[in-house]
Amino acid sequence: MGSDPQYAKWPLLLLAQHVFTLTNPYASRPAQQASAKSLQDAISEHKMAPLYRYLAHPVEGILNPVGEASSSVVGKPTSRKSSAVGMIATKGTSSSINLLWDEALYQSLQADNQRELDEFQKEEDEAVEKAGDTEIMAARGKRAEFWARVGDKEKAISSYDDVYEKTGILGTKIDIVLAIIRMGLFYGDKQLVKKHVERAKTLVESGGDWDRRNRLKAYEGLYLLTVRSYNLAAPLLLDSLSTFTSYELCTYSNLVVYSVLAGSISLKRVDFKSKVVDAPEIKAILGDGSDKLLALSGAISAGPGADASMQDTSSIPAGATAVVNLTTLGRSTDQPEAEMSVDFSSLSQLVSSLYNGRYKLFFQALALVEEQFLTQDRYLHEHKNWFIREMRLRAYQQLLQSYRVVGLDSMANDFGVTVDFLDRDLAKFIAGGRIPCTIDRVSGKGVIETNRPDDKNKQYQDVVRQGDQLITKLQKYGQAVRLRGSERA
Repeated sequence: MGSDPQYAKWPLLLLAQHVFTLTNPYASRPAQQASAKSLQDAISEHKMAPLYRYLAHPVEGILNPVGEASSSVVGKPTSRKSSAVGMIATKGTSSSINLLWDEALYQSLQADNQRELDEFQKEEDEAVEKAGDTEIMAARGKRAEFWARVGDKEKAISSYDDVYEKTGILGTKIDIVLAIIRMGLFYGDKQLVKKHVERAKTLVESGGDWDRRNRLKAYEGLYLLTVRSYNLAAPLLLDSLSTFTSYELCTYSNLVVYSVLAGSISLKRVDFKSKVVDAPEIKAILGDGSDKLLALSGAISAGPGADASMQDTSSIPAGATAVVNLTTLGRSTDQPEAEMSVDFSSLSQLVSSLYNGRYKLFFQALALVEEQFLTQDRYLHEHKNWFIREMRLRAYQQLLQSYRVVGLDSMANDFGVTVDFLDRDLAKFIAGGRIPCTIDRVSGKGVIETNRPDDKNKQYQDVVRQGDQLITKLQKYGQAVRLRGSERA
């Protein structure tokens, strides 16, 4: 058994989603208003002076459009911090709802921050004089969490590194690295996240406990999702479903959505069936009402602690909501309470229609998934166009694999699109070598003829090609040997 996770509360990743929503042109005005209020309330409640300056300062704030700083502010020309692109939805986006700058509030927050820092320093000094290393590390750990809480990225990472270097407990080291990963995710710093994911994997492989191994799966899977490695993210995210405890990273419903999208685009049909379509953890969120009820009652596996012997069904509130807001990230290490309801029917329809070959419904569901999920989530938004294109490709490939020749108008009718659209869309994939087929529209109404690859013929061609390459190399080697022999003679 490992120790309980440490340093797991800060930063609040939910706030990064609120920043994204403020700058997201696809977000509704009520959602942006709610995000602005939540940000302002959190900044005041948690005394986040550095984050407030980073976001709302009239010159340096990333939420202020370049060139629109207050004329009363004298200073350096406006500039964007390098990590800003990881927090805002689109470069140059100007939100109609701004986070207003209040100099008096900022000064008050700074004063509160300084008082807390003085207390931490006093506690550390007393620990150095009267206590041992444990108390000293506890005081330094509080300072690191303080910087993570108030949103100072550089100082938080520096403080975490200081604690990391002076602790010898493996579990604590892993927790510190995971906290740094969350700082990177908060600010959209992918290089930082990549570096520390590898660092955490090294630590875990050297003897990390079961809980931290499983938490790291979710962390790595989410990172891979942000860099568009869906094929690598899918197995990690899907494996995390039954053992998920990383609520500081995202909610369980978030994890299900990420797992479904990654699995839908990357898994083979057999694995897609077993790990997505029929997975009880996914059915608990996307399935019928009976599946959700069984998951809430603990009758089927539905994430962490799903063992029936460990479930207390009497503790489940009668009005518990069966779905969780996708854009609401976990606020603590405890399982989140029932949140704002979201309609997951489009995601469910996407999965079922793709597997069952109902392509007209699939295209309709894909459009709804883009509108409701891909455009609204900060981790999915960046690659939404790529995802939509790859999902269309997967549907085309799935249908064409079953036929030698398909009428263009027939296929267009199956997908619920026009012949011209299908012709243009398929042409792009054919030209890129993604679909082995040809389109003939010269004679008649137009047909699509698939060129099925013959595995045995392909293997034969590979052997011939590799044999030719080997013979060429041997001939060159033989010529070099004969030349050297004649030189010796």
